[in-house]
Amino acid sequence: MAHIQHQSMRRVLRREIAGTIGLLTDEQDFMAMRRYRTFAFADHASYLQQVEALLRTLASQGGHTTVALFDPEEYAEFCAEQGLEPDAPTSRIRFTAELASTGPTLPYEGQPLADLVPTLVDEAVRQATWEYATTLLSRIGNCASCGEDIGRAAFIRASDLLVRILESTGPGERHLVCSVSTAPETLIAALHADDDPEGTPQLDEAEALEFTTVLAVGIATQSAGGLVMRTSAPDTTDRVFGWRLRGEDLEPLTAGEVFDAYCTDIESGDLVSPESGVDYCVPPDLRDDGPPTAHTH
Repeated sequence: MAHIQHQSMRRVLRREIAGTIGLLTDEQDFMAMRRYRTFAFADHASYLQQVEALLRTLASQGGHTTVALFDPEEYAEFCAEQGLEPDAPTSRIRFTAELASTGPTLPYEGQPLADLVPTLVDEAVRQATWEYATTLLSRIGNCASCGEDIGRAAFIRASDLLVRILESTGPGERHLVCSVSTAPETLIAALHADDDPEGTPQLDEAEALEFTTVLAVGIATQSAGGLVMRTSAPDTTDRVFGWRLRGEDLEPLTAGEVFDAYCTDIESGDLVSPESGVDYCVPPDLRDDGPPTAHTH
């Protein structure tokens, strides 16, 4: 009787333990892990099927599981830094536990793995973009003439510009994309805003932080960049407009420039068919009558 009671208690405790699964999302990462003898999977498709079956089983038992992006290169670096044998399941477990606290994760809520994987990859890209942009800002240093932290001043200016944009674009759903040309590649951040019942824009804090940081990099480094916004509201035509980054200011794009920017694939440069019923127009005024808040160089 006592043995049965102990088993029952352990089952209750197991339901209260949160777990994390490190997922190899693409074929290339999967093949990189196959060099380890203790990695038992031979086929990526079968591996994904087994992971999804396990996630469903854990969910049916009342467990809470998060999914993290497992990067073989980061895993090898982790093992080298920690003095661990990489060809060991315990090492993979320790790395996955580390991912749970430091890497991008998503909760498994019954969604198909085919839907979860792209979202997880997007989250990883967002985090990497923010970390890279933050590093760039921190390395710029102080202004030679006044000693002010250039990165911090640029972040303040970017925050002010974002507030002005949201205040000037009226009610409804707003989707804003910022791109800044930096070496070795262009930084891109997206931000979605919707209004609460009182008309106040509601933002995802992580998105807002990443967006502001990327815009601040453009301001601090005097890089070429731009912002494009799409607004949607009931019973109205969607509107698309944007600005070009000029130093610490945003210069309005013409309707034609907005059309070109919105209807061009960012990666390939190919033209994308314009949507019907969308108004490509000049943006609202972001007039700034106050003193500048960031240095120009």
